Amino acid sequence: MTENNPGDSIINEFATYEEYLDSQITPIDLFYLEDKELARQLVELGYRGSGEPLKREEFDARKKAAENFRLAKRWQTKLLSNQGKEFSASNLLKALAEREEANRNGKMTTIIFLRMRNSRNQEISGYIDYAHRLKSESFDAYFAMSKVLHPRPSDMSFFNWETQLCTSNNTPNWQVIADNETGLLFKNKRDRKVVNVDPKADPGDNTERKELVSMEYIQVVLYDHLTRRKT
Repeated sequence: MTENNPGDSIINEFATYEEYLDSQITPIDLFYLEDKELARQLVELGYRGSGEPLKREEFDARKKAAENFRLAKRWQTKLLSNQGKEFSASNLLKALAEREEANRNGKMTTIIFLRMRNSRNQEISGYIDYAHRLKSESFDAYFAMSKVLHPRPSDMSFFNWETQLCTSNNTPNWQVIADNETGLLFKNKRDRKVVNVDPKADPGDNTERKELVSMEYIQVVLYDHLTRRKT
């Protein structure tokens, strides 16, 4: 186990640096020194105890790293909406669960294309910015299968085939390019790469198109765009 491992047993065992020093002080040390603070100093300097002792700065740094690690794991577990859910019957939810963490942390921005019938039996379709939806609403109900995901007029692109209502909106992740002779395009605002949603065309750099079969929808297509963070 490396010294900076967040799971270091020394760091987990002792709440304070003083407790760590005290663990290496023997009753004989206290008998002859008659001063606990002096005994601690001797341990810190390497004159008492076993092995090379941790310095206070090193102990504190590793303690902080371990705490940050625990908080990050707790935050991540709490954040993922698909945790503890059973949705094996839905290919779409299974695929979205696999992509949730990457879309939340910015490594991926997935565009969801859905074609379905609404509650009025009208055929609708649209492109959804998955990462934006994750941040703007809770997905717990979707992953619990108590609510059905559907495109909205406020999404990147929306079309009602019955009423002919057509809308398009930019999102924090995507710019909509609707007035293009080759068809609808989406430009990623981070890396400026363009995604072409024409099924006969190449979807673009760092983008993979995946079509799914799902009982709830007429058509489902995912466009997974891998974004490159600046280092």
